[in-house]
Amino acid sequence: MKLKLKKKRKCNVFTILIFIIILGLFLSYQLIKYFSDKAMPIFLSYAESETRKLTTLIINKAVTKQITNDMDVEDLFTVVKNNAGEIILIDFNSKNVTKILNSITNLVQLNLKAIEEGNIDLIELPDNTLDGYDDNLLRRGIIYEIPVGVISQSSFLGNLGPKIPVKLNLIGDVITGINTDVREYGINNALIDVNINIEVTTRINLPFVSNEITVNNKIPIATKVIQGQIPNYYLGGFSSNSNILKDN
Repeated sequence: MKLKLKKKRKCNVFTILIFIIILGLFLSYQLIKYFSDKAMPIFLSYAESETRKLTTLIINKAVTKQITNDMDVEDLFTVVKNNAGEIILIDFNSKNVTKILNSITNLVQLNLKAIEEGNIDLIELPDNTLDGYDDNLLRRGIIYEIPVGVISQSSFLGNLGPKIPVKLNLIGDVITGINTDVREYGINNALIDVNINIEVTTRINLPFVSNEITVNNKIPIATKVIQGQIPNYYLGGFSSNSNILKDN
């Protein structure tokens, strides 16, 4: 009788143990599913915001550096007039435009790759550009850390818990272009706005997921008033890209 009772007790313990294991696996699955369904979109949203912020900062500072050091807006385009002094054509100086676009393209690519690889000493941007970022994190290729507490969407709990590192990878060409807006200005004058357009595609990397984003920036670099009416034909756009995928 005692032997049967012992066997029955062992069987009950084994059954309870199996039940606990199954329950633990089920709860783990539900926790992972909850984390995936609710938390990851929040983390990706934060990561995307910070990646866009840093990429835009680097683009703007790269353009600022190049136009400050190397660019004269007068060298970017030519204005052709007829004998009556009327503007008949506005066109790009392709040599000068190609030079400035290539310089900007290469500078943006160089600095984004330096951020990606943690080589912040190689960054060629104006001083204090990255003052708002942690050097120790950047040297590890981490642009931002997201506290797990952000999933609570509470300002009180938002900074609590472990932190998830955010990294970026440059995965496509850095595409640069220049375009203009030409419009009437006063009487017999044309106003030319010159803009640099830059497109960069990066991949956001989190420990559990990654996502691609494309950052587009249109940066005004110069405005010029030219005496004469708007011509029927004028410059439209000019572009260049880094071809980084071909170089790798």
